Order: sequence, then structure tokens, then C-alpha cells
Amino acid sequence: MSSTAETRTVIENYITALRTGEAVPRRAEFFAPDATWTLIGDLPTSGTWVGPDQIFHGFLPAMLARFDTTKPMSQEVRGVFADGDHAIAEWTTCATTLAGEDYANDVMISFRVTDGRIAEAREYFDTAYAARLLFPAS
Repeated sequence: MSSTAETRTVIENYITALRTGEAVPRRAEFFAPDATWTLIGDLPTSGTWVGPDQIFHGFLPAMLARFDTTKPMSQEVRGVFADGDHAIAEWTTCATTLAGEDYANDVMISFRVTDGRIAEAREYFDTAYAARLLFPAS
């Protein structure tokens, strides 16, 4: 079991790497080999992704493909709350959709850290809003 301080540090360092674009090359540093990332809901990208490669080469690109990546994207962090090996991070993701619309969605991710790396992440956000802006019916 990770300590509260260690858990907070791991999650804060991961968020910093995500914001600076260093998360992908450092994925094995942040995620256990069998880590899971679960996006709750019924979006085309919802489900559970296993291992750093699926998370960063499957899930993340599938989500980023819905945004205009030539425009700024940010995570406005409201806080990281840790207790033992669990942490919750709360932020607002701000970006521009492929259709040119502003996107701002509040996100809550529950993390579990084991041996200094993320073992589990469960992501929650307004999937109805995301569906309207990111996955419009053709």
C-alpha cells in the first residue's frame, strides 16, 4: 500500500507530465504494467483499457482524435485529494472540438497507486455533453 504523501506525489507528477506532453514517453514510469483505465459511460471510447500501451496508444488517441489538436488543450486542476493508496483528481478539460466548438468538461478521476505507480484509474465526466460535442450523429 502506498502512503498518502506518495500517492499524492505520483498523481501530481502524472498530471504535470500530462500537461507538458511528457506523459506518453514516461508512461511506464507512471503506470504499472497491468494498470487499468476505465472510462465510465457509453461513449464509443468507454470501457476498460489495460496496460500503459493500451491506455496511451488506444484510449488516449481515440479521445484526442475528437479534438483539434492544433489548438490549445488544458487541464485546469481544482485539486488532488489523497488518502492512503487512493486519490481523486478533479479538473476541467478545456479544448476545441474538430467542429471548432469550445469544449469544457469537468472531470473526476479516482486513482489507486501501488508501489509508486498508478494501478487503476476510473474516469467520470459528463458523457452526454461529450457525446453531443465529440461524437455527433452523422
